[in-house]
Amino acid sequence: MMKPWLAHYDPGVPATLAYPRMSLFDLLADSARKYPNRVAVKLVLRYFGSFALGGALTYAALLDQVNRFAAALHALGVRKGDRVAVMLPNLPQFVISFYGAARLGAIVVNTNPTYTGREMAHQFNDAGAETVVLLSPYLARLQEIRAQTAIRRVIVADVAEYASGLGRRLARSETGQSEGLGRKLARSETGQSTESTERAGNGEGAAGAYRFRPLLDAHPEAPPEVTIDPQDTALFQYTGGTTGVPKAAMLTHHNLVVNAVQFGRWIPGLEPGNERLLAAIPLFHVYGMTVAMNLALSSGAALIVLPTPRPIENVMQALHNERATLFPGVPAMYIGIINHPAVGKYDLRSVKACISGSAPLPMEVQVKFGEITGGRLVEGYGLTEAAPVTHCNPIYGVRKAGSIGTPFPDVEAKIVDHETFAEKPQGEAGELWVRGPQVMPGYWGRPDETAKTIMPDGWLRTGDIARVDEDGYCYIVDRLKDMINVGGLKVIPREVEEVLFQHPAVQEAVVIPAADRVLGEVVKAFVVLKPGAAADGAELIRWCAGQLAPFKVPRQVEFRAELPKTAVGKVLRRVLAAEEQKMQG
Repeated sequence: MMKPWLAHYDPGVPATLAYPRMSLFDLLADSARKYPNRVAVKLVLRYFGSFALGGALTYAALLDQVNRFAAALHALGVRKGDRVAVMLPNLPQFVISFYGAARLGAIVVNTNPTYTGREMAHQFNDAGAETVVLLSPYLARLQEIRAQTAIRRVIVADVAEYASGLGRRLARSETGQSEGLGRKLARSETGQSTESTERAGNGEGAAGAYRFRPLLDAHPEAPPEVTIDPQDTALFQYTGGTTGVPKAAMLTHHNLVVNAVQFGRWIPGLEPGNERLLAAIPLFHVYGMTVAMNLALSSGAALIVLPTPRPIENVMQALHNERATLFPGVPAMYIGIINHPAVGKYDLRSVKACISGSAPLPMEVQVKFGEITGGRLVEGYGLTEAAPVTHCNPIYGVRKAGSIGTPFPDVEAKIVDHETFAEKPQGEAGELWVRGPQVMPGYWGRPDETAKTIMPDGWLRTGDIARVDEDGYCYIVDRLKDMINVGGLKVIPREVEEVLFQHPAVQEAVVIPAADRVLGEVVKAFVVLKPGAAADGAELIRWCAGQLAPFKVPRQVEFRAELPKTAVGKVLRRVLAAEEQKMQG
């Protein structure tokens, strides 16, 4: 296969790389050996002037906490291959839980903290999760559906427990998130005293709830040695894939290590041990997990975790005060920064490189952001099934407007006819296929879906329609899949439609993306009411809000007497989408 894109790589970026045969945990352990006293994770809850309300862990301290977490899991009965759901915002506990489970050979199930009880139950049951790590305010949601799941162990984190002394007191007084809620609900779950639920060394209370920090404090011993093959599954990352059916992409230790190494080598001049990376995108999302958490910790960088990136002033203040050098994000963040009336108050010149993903990034935004920061902002592309990044524009080389860039080292790409699978000539549009060492082995428990998505020779069907120019730069022009991209978070239309169908007044419903200046897209619903029934848009939005995460809830509802359909009765989404696009002008 000819690879014209190789001529456009930045100097020093090789066409192929040597990948260490190690587990994901080994990447962290290696950085801890090299940089034990450097900051690994810094928590920023908010600022008082230049004072950061939060705390920090060095690499040595982080490694200690990860080992304690792995030892605690083992004492509670978790073994290699068991599923550990991690339902946390950007906090040190997310990093500790993720790498601690990996240390033990358990499989992390990334879970969006905004999920409703119904969504949690579906994901936990599909994954076979018996252990969940969550923040104390989420316990009530878990209680509602716990009897419907196989969850046996609940580990409760407190937002302030890794803040410094003063920061901890201020955080608790400001957020109201204290240890009390965790204690109260732990008692109600187990019927035991708080003291017994905090004991884990002898395995008591394995079916109950445990407070995160006391649990780790009780386990100074090292966890047992576990043999982990790089091809072992490390993560269940849920996605709609190319068909819109929620399923878990099985990502191996090797997949995750490979993508972290690829990304590290893609950034010319990256200084191991000296970078400061701002994690304002959610770590539970595959993009944030790789380009923020795994990239930072594999390169000895300081990972600055920001649990609340909204309003955008929080991000600008963190960039200003923390002197961040790397800032992966989504277009809405960069658009918010360049258009903020007070952007001139912040010194953002520390930024060297930013990679934008999850949605198209206009070239004018890339240029303006560079003028403000002096750094380079480029667009990349990926999908959950590839851990996720496969393409990116060169950081300092030619970046092309509207392009997702070129394939990463060791990644092949081609454009094919999505029906005949015949390869298309250069310049013609077709389905984008990719192949590389970061591509998943398949979907958990869905061999039929795996066979539809991954070809026998390893090619991954992305479901995106694209074209490639003479230099090998790729341009996404359409989607085979109908998923809606809300600020980088994917919404499966069928899931929203099923909730709408459950409303007693709804006869038919279909959802499509509607343009949004900030998020790129939001959910719009078209609804046909049952004869004689009555409902307004606000009522249906409230109905969805009770059963769906906020980003999935329709922002607009349009009522129709009928929906456009094919001769066999299939709703023509493309007709509605075309009408919506025309209306938007």
